[in-house]
Amino acid sequence: MQRPALSAVTELLKPITWFPPMWAFSCGVVASGMPVQGRWPLVAAGVLLAGPFVCATSQAVNDWFDRHVDAINEPQRPIPSGRMPGSWGLYIAVIWTLLSLLLAWQLGEAGFLAAVLGLLLAWAYSAPPLRLKRNGWWGNAACGLCYEGLAWITGAAVMSMGEWPGARSLALALLYSAGAHGIMTLNDFKSMQGDRQMGIDSLPVLLGASGAARVASMVMALPQLIVAGLLWRWGQGWHGLAVLGLLLVQLLMMRRFIAQPIERAVWYSGFGVPLFVSGMMVSAFALRGVVA
Repeated sequence: MQRPALSAVTELLKPITWFPPMWAFSCGVVASGMPVQGRWPLVAAGVLLAGPFVCATSQAVNDWFDRHVDAINEPQRPIPSGRMPGSWGLYIAVIWTLLSLLLAWQLGEAGFLAAVLGLLLAWAYSAPPLRLKRNGWWGNAACGLCYEGLAWITGAAVMSMGEWPGARSLALALLYSAGAHGIMTLNDFKSMQGDRQMGIDSLPVLLGASGAARVASMVMALPQLIVAGLLWRWGQGWHGLAVLGLLLVQLLMMRRFIAQPIERAVWYSGFGVPLFVSGMMVSAFALRGVVA
């Protein structure tokens, strides 16, 4: 049986996508308020689980079940191009799922359960019969929760010796998950043609490019505004102002994005999203003194 080259496997697992969940896990670690001294191996294992394992698994699963769509939108990808021969894409998705579960088992019950839920969402997003990505509302919600909320919660739980994070940490994790729904929409503008042909109702397909850009911007902005207000209410006014300042810059960039959504979706992903995730870390540091 022909085997794929290591370069094709690496491309399938998409290392560039690992950063958001790794960052979110780190935010959870910071938000826990627990010292990391003496726990670096645990933190390193959690970061690896969030990125090179669970996130990489989701990429492999998505590429396998999206191979017919990718043949239209991005035929240069490993599977439609033939560089990932036979059913190797599926084999790698299954192997990485098992490796993720094995690593998650080392992080305690809370870490393991969060990883199981994340993996279930990854498969449900791409694989039939659920294939949540067929509807942009449900699919993006699953991705946002998996990439941001669950990773944050896992980081906080691991640092708290298996205890689930407090209400404030959970609230911020879920708010940033909601904001990530809009970030996921940014990835859908480039694949509108193939999505239409294959019956995938992404938000740009459902709402049109302009409508989807407006919704994505609102969905990204509103949770950050709520976070800023909550931080102010919790006595972390300076952190709240920092989040608000980052949001104001994003709002200026959103105006340009909404004017030309297809042309500027990648631009906004590269320059606007880093401001969003910077606010996540600011919020995590704000919680260190007020963890419930």
